[in-house]
Amino acid sequence: MVIKSVYIHIPFCQQICHYCDFTKFFYNEKLATEYIEALANEINTNVTGTKNNVNTIFIGGGTPTSLNMDQLRSLMKIIDQKFDIENCQEFTIESNPGDFDEEKIKLLRSYGVNRVSLGVQVFDDKMLEELGRLHKVKDVYTTINQLRQHGFYNISIDLIYALPNQTVEQFKKSLDEAVSFGLPHYSTYALQIEPKTVFYQRHKKGKLHRPPEESEVQMYEVLKETMRAEGVDHYEISNFAKPGYESQHNLTYWNNEHYYGFGAGAHGYLPGKRTGNIRPLPAYVKKAMETGKPVLNTEEISTKEMIEEEMFLGLRKTEGINKNRFHERFGFSYESLYRNAVSSLKRKGWLAENETNLHLTDQGMLFGNEVFAQFLLEEKDLMLVR
Repeated sequence: MVIKSVYIHIPFCQQICHYCDFTKFFYNEKLATEYIEALANEINTNVTGTKNNVNTIFIGGGTPTSLNMDQLRSLMKIIDQKFDIENCQEFTIESNPGDFDEEKIKLLRSYGVNRVSLGVQVFDDKMLEELGRLHKVKDVYTTINQLRQHGFYNISIDLIYALPNQTVEQFKKSLDEAVSFGLPHYSTYALQIEPKTVFYQRHKKGKLHRPPEESEVQMYEVLKETMRAEGVDHYEISNFAKPGYESQHNLTYWNNEHYYGFGAGAHGYLPGKRTGNIRPLPAYVKKAMETGKPVLNTEEISTKEMIEEEMFLGLRKTEGINKNRFHERFGFSYESLYRNAVSSLKRKGWLAENETNLHLTDQGMLFGNEVFAQFLLEEKDLMLVR
């Protein structure tokens, strides 16, 4: 079994953001040290040998850089022992503006990290406070300057739009400030109100109001127009990159390829199955230390589900689904299963195709979930092509 991508989850944060539903916990030095030990045992148990060849490594969170120097060094040593970092194409760590100091940056560089993803979210101090963020706009400038001074140029920033009470003009101002850095990659997401978050509780009480749907659509159009004018390609529904700087790790997901998932609440995709780890921190640490396999659930992936995921994930990319790749993977063309669905969506103007690919149109990107629903299968559908 050859797995070429690795996701490692660090669930600690100095503060819990009001919109975040990822597996996260307030940073505690003792607990974080125990967590790194448990994580090491999980990785060592599931990855045989040393210096395994991988294409991408992604350390996400939480906030990985909330770890102290000793913990961060321990994490890097684990990764360096098990994976061939020197030949790893893309090694990313997530961070918040203001989290870095010179010592941490030098440590990451020395262990081969070559890409940083910054959780900026918005260029407005008042909105940052309302989101529960600790950083200020000035911290974004300081952090990007620090990273560049130490040789980090592959920097991505996350932005959120359709924030409570945000206007189209406010979003445009924030976006213009973001692109003024001339960065090679931007990830942009409309705010989602997720259960078990502060925003969800406020929303239920009628105390949180998102912009109207038409404003959200306008923001998305402004986003695409601004990125196009800056020469930053729209390569996935929510992601934009200069040529050659597309997130190779995230493309693993959208190409429906396999990856390891390590850490509390992490998900992995191994041949024939998806795994989900235990989320509660004490339970994860206990199981990882005892067995090295802190898996909460394992889901066998049927051919039907693999085909559906190939369509859902592939259509997220601007280039869409490659017809030859689909045929090579499954032994038949997608047209033999989805001819009627494709024809209907093309008539609506949501899908288009050329000789090699099937892809969403600009309008189709606004209705992605409705498009994806058309590619759910019944088992009897699959019988027709077997």
